[in-house]
Amino acid sequence: MTFKELNMAEPILKALGKAGYETPTPIQQEAIPFILNNNDLLACAQTGTGKTAAFSLPLIQLMAENQRTNVKGKRPISALILTPTRELAIQIGECIKTYSQFTTLRHCIIFGGVKQKPQTDALQNGVDLLIATPGRLLDLMNQGYVDLNQIKHFVLDEADRMLDMGFIHDIKKILPRLPKRRQTLFFSATMPPAIAKLADTILYNPKKVEVTPVSSTVDKIEQFLYYVEKGDKRNALVKLLDDKNKESVLVFSRTKHGADKIARHLNKFGIKSEAIHGNKSQNARQNALENFRKRSTRVLIATDIAARGIDIDHLSHVINFDLPEVPETYVHRIGRTGRAGCDGVALSFCDREEVAYLRGIEKLIKKRIKELQV
Repeated sequence: MTFKELNMAEPILKALGKAGYETPTPIQQEAIPFILNNNDLLACAQTGTGKTAAFSLPLIQLMAENQRTNVKGKRPISALILTPTRELAIQIGECIKTYSQFTTLRHCIIFGGVKQKPQTDALQNGVDLLIATPGRLLDLMNQGYVDLNQIKHFVLDEADRMLDMGFIHDIKKILPRLPKRRQTLFFSATMPPAIAKLADTILYNPKKVEVTPVSSTVDKIEQFLYYVEKGDKRNALVKLLDDKNKESVLVFSRTKHGADKIARHLNKFGIKSEAIHGNKSQNARQNALENFRKRSTRVLIATDIAARGIDIDHLSHVINFDLPEVPETYVHRIGRTGRAGCDGVALSFCDREEVAYLRGIEKLIKKRIKELQV
């Protein structure tokens, strides 16, 4: 199946083509037709299944079609995507930016922990689609910067994590401020009773979509762990890469700055490396990817956001230089190796500050990762 067969509009097909996406994932194949048909949706799916595109693509299409008939003037917010963390909000924002680049839609990301002025300035310029974390959204609503009266599409992402992080009370304050007549898309990796009850109260006659838990896809991948102090990680990486059998290696860094430092360090030791992240131009990212595909670059260092859309055949190793804070992100990262029946190996560094992240990962994948010495 192709995205064209899912009745995606030309501007979106063009954006997908430019990003190198050709084949929809199972959740995209199931969810997109329901959403385009204006149904409410209850989806049981984890990060790493392609769920962000499953709701973003049809939302952008519905909004772009609707916008053509809209009267001019200040744009009312017509879609709200609510997500639990700043990290996820930024990731969703990157996806929306990629998929909507050939439309005239405007989006904005709001989250706490940073100054609000750039966010309120963007809101006052007019926004079609808002991506928000619950606390900052409530805060800006109470200050009069956000009006949800004209919302036509509402996405609640990672509902079970909202519950875990104590955001359900905030969500219950936001819900009454939304119009009763709207399309609601509800995504959760698990369905504990409190989440099932919430879904029941906010969805109208929803279509249901469930995809295989991503943890089952990592069973084919060999996973190993190295306990390494933070300051020793770069030298430990050089030591690992002395093994020439590690011929095509994707290294994950938590930060853009960290990715650049790793690339510089490896190149100093004669290991051909490039970093890709959000601060690099589209051209630089494409060139780095092309060099990696052609094997003229042996090691690619990426942040999670930049790594979206990387689909490299015969990727021999994934190395987690930093463990991700979100356990599902680990599964998504290592799933880039061992594709199409090939063997895959995932190696992870863990320093003392990351032990809690490791426990979360092992709980999700339901096994202990075998420890090795560098």
